[in-house]
Amino acid sequence: MILSICPNPSIDCTIELDYLNVGKLNRIDNKVETYSGKALNVAIGVARLGEESLATGFMFDNHKRMFEHALSQDNVKYSFVYNKGNARTNYKIIDKKAMLTEINDKGEEVSLAKQQELIDRVAFLSQNVDIAVMSGSLPKGVPHEYYGDVVKAIPDNVKVIIDAEADNTKAAMFSREIHMVKPNLTELEVYAGEKIRTKADIIRAACKYIDRGVKYVLASMGPEGAIITDGTTSWFCKSASVAVNSTVGSGDSMVAAASVAFSKGAPIDELLRQAVAAGTAAVTTSGTNLFYKDKYEEIYAKVHAVKI
Repeated sequence: MILSICPNPSIDCTIELDYLNVGKLNRIDNKVETYSGKALNVAIGVARLGEESLATGFMFDNHKRMFEHALSQDNVKYSFVYNKGNARTNYKIIDKKAMLTEINDKGEEVSLAKQQELIDRVAFLSQNVDIAVMSGSLPKGVPHEYYGDVVKAIPDNVKVIIDAEADNTKAAMFSREIHMVKPNLTELEVYAGEKIRTKADIIRAACKYIDRGVKYVLASMGPEGAIITDGTTSWFCKSASVAVNSTVGSGDSMVAAASVAFSKGAPIDELLRQAVAAGTAAVTTSGTNLFYKDKYEEIYAKVHAVKI
């Protein structure tokens, strides 16, 4: 079983426009609302790949039924810490050039008592899982160190995967051994403090995570594919050429596939191939919809990992 920890769920409102005219009137071509959050996307992706999936994190009373319904549709089990108020709303604005503009809300504050309740719940739920994924932002007023407090409660035998901003990732790394992190190129540049232009740059920057005790770094390169390294051996997998509808959820889909591969003991090159297939399949769907199994399998047959 794979546990996904979502500290900051969101209502994602995807707005499609012909062109984004800043400071002028814009007319919506299409609007879709989904109930997600990075780790909840991972939980759904895990389930779509046929693995048993369990979601936890903070949830907000005024929108809980919609989130629970969305998870239940994909047979994801859940056990949340409930708070009063509303889930935050994030806006994803996509124009016809497939350019994405994001406006993310901070959401409601979470009390210290509720923060401790989630730590205790993670400690309990993670006793019977193989992999635990924590990803996404934190609610308003919750410090970066909270990432470390949560993952420290997970048993040592459970592989922990982190997909978060640099400060949250650092807090997790300070607290325990992290099995894998998944930065995109921007996050990798921020963490490493250097510009990245080549595959060699990516591997060198990734090794700064390895030096801090992370076992694997899965670096997403957007439409170019991804690289995974353990600091000694590195693999590259190029994405298949597909029509892009929305890049939202692509990284979460990669994490879902990598989690399933780790749980099954797949070799690292095969894990990379599966992650790239899932991430690529996700961009073919509209709005914040994740990949579907048939599209994943179609793309999986077209991509291959090469040692670098």
